[in-house]
Amino acid sequence: MDEYMSAPRVWGLMCPGSREEVTRARRWTRDILSNHPCADDAELIVSELGSNALTHTASGSPYGTFQLTLSLSPRTVAISVTDEGGHPDEPRSTEADPDDTHGRGLTIVMALARRLDITGSQHGRTVTAQLVAAPEQAGATTC
Repeated sequence: MDEYMSAPRVWGLMCPGSREEVTRARRWTRDILSNHPCADDAELIVSELGSNALTHTASGSPYGTFQLTLSLSPRTVAISVTDEGGHPDEPRSTEADPDDTHGRGLTIVMALARRLDITGSQHGRTVTAQLVAAPEQAGATTC
């Protein structure tokens, strides 16, 4: 039976479109990645991408949802958030003023992730961030 098992593991979570769900998504991510070296960065990325979906798309409407998917292999974590669309423009990094309370989310994700992919259209987009843990050196592994 092992020959049919793939090395990567994939988990999915459907979240109703309320702010409390971002907290639940972070906790869920932390539970799945409890011993993974990229757990902290993954939790932050989930928070940023989930918040962006709720703020900028129909996912934040009263009956909206967003889908979170984690794909995990020994050194790599792929985090995907799929929104319900409703915004004509593709997500992009912006330069926020020092006093701004918003506008840094995607910039933070891009700084943490090895790779960032955005697919879809105004009818729904998926943003995927890939984290890769550094090889073990002297017993310490970091993301």
